[in-house]
Amino acid sequence: MTSARREPVRLLLADVDGTLVTKDKVLTQRSIEAVRELRDAETLFALTSGRPPRGMQMLIEPLSLSTPISAFNGGLVTEPDMTVLEQKVIPDELVPAIIAMLESAGLDVWIYSGAEWLVRDLQAPHIARESFTVQFDPTLVESFDGHTEDVAKLVGVSDDHDLVASVARAAHDEFGDHISAARSQPYYLDVTHPGANKGEVVKFLSARYDIPEEQIATIGDMPNDVLMFARSGLSIAMGQSDREVQRAARRVTGSNEEDGFANAVERFILRVNDTATLTAERS
Repeated sequence: MTSARREPVRLLLADVDGTLVTKDKVLTQRSIEAVRELRDAETLFALTSGRPPRGMQMLIEPLSLSTPISAFNGGLVTEPDMTVLEQKVIPDELVPAIIAMLESAGLDVWIYSGAEWLVRDLQAPHIARESFTVQFDPTLVESFDGHTEDVAKLVGVSDDHDLVASVARAAHDEFGDHISAARSQPYYLDVTHPGANKGEVVKFLSARYDIPEEQIATIGDMPNDVLMFARSGLSIAMGQSDREVQRAARRVTGSNEEDGFANAVERFILRVNDTATLTAERS
């Protein structure tokens, strides 16, 4: 009896925070080298994140990115030069109700609309850290009135991680298929258009590059990465991921503090692709 041969990986789609970068938001030299090795092996590399597009610009040059950047979990897809390819926004009529729900549950609320990040309190939890991460500051507004159109992402923020998880479930129950609601960090609940999820990013890249989803690999660490796991031929969870995320993946690598991204590229993609190529040449 012969064992089934895994499809070679022709494209790797990676999450950013908790995956590609360390907890201090550092892109390690090993990660840069791993992406270079993918390019040398003619394997495409792409990014998706809950970050806004501007929040990923600092990664373009060191990684020599040429593929689309899927920001807001796929709600806004741009070329590396920031030319917009595709945008999906939350239905305008739902935005006030979602904001009210998040606030009534005790979460701080942020709005991302176009290039703007809007907040009502510059001293609220995680704003300083997020500004450091995305390398730009939010805009302070007294009220979100008048800012509820063309919203790409709403974020509910709390250091009560169980609360964030429960509100994610409640948002699904209340708004159903009209939104996507998933945690991008234990303390962040991202609410986006229902088609703005990382599973749809896999579908988009598959069509753009004419690569079967079975030949796409995905790597991430949070519940909002699970949908892209489900659509890809190879899914890899980071070592620090929750158990539910690890169970959804085919492979588990080290943590983002242990160069888990680079290890996964070397062990699960490059090495296996080399073996698959050698086997094909011999058959």
